[in-house]
Amino acid sequence: MKFLDYKSWNIKKIVREIAIMGLIIFVVSNALSYIRKPDLQSSQLPTISAPLSNGEVFNSNAFKNRPLMIHFWATWCPVCKREAGNIQTVSEYYNVLTIAVKSGSNEEINRYLKEQGVDYRVINDINSKWANLYSVGVFPTTFIYNAEGTIAFTEVGYTSTLGLLARMWWAE
Repeated sequence: MKFLDYKSWNIKKIVREIAIMGLIIFVVSNALSYIRKPDLQSSQLPTISAPLSNGEVFNSNAFKNRPLMIHFWATWCPVCKREAGNIQTVSEYYNVLTIAVKSGSNEEINRYLKEQGVDYRVINDINSKWANLYSVGVFPTTFIYNAEGTIAFTEVGYTSTLGLLARMWWAE
């Protein structure tokens, strides 16, 4: 079989095959994200005033005229666990609010954050109040609002750090 003949493969062919696979994965993942995105009632950022898992209170009005990322996740979600570092990096440069859905008590969430080595803002959504408001049924799901408070991007599933940073930069 010619395919198994490694002598016929050269760097140019390998790079081309990798590029084609990368493009296919990119197109398919974006198509799936678009299909699975939640159907929001409004494209405007709702007023959010809620306690965080660390006892502080989050108020979305404090972030007017600046982009805001709202990220829905769960402690029991393996993809969310892999994405936690990405969210942490973005939170070091931009305004990020995360919402942990059906993930236990504040103490359990704070322990999870410590284990993951992250310290971003978290609303504990024990009863899925916020997830229902945003029509979130798949985790992780990310909403990025621009500086005018209008939704700029919606992502469902894993998103790279670079992808999130680029979207936040674009939303400025």
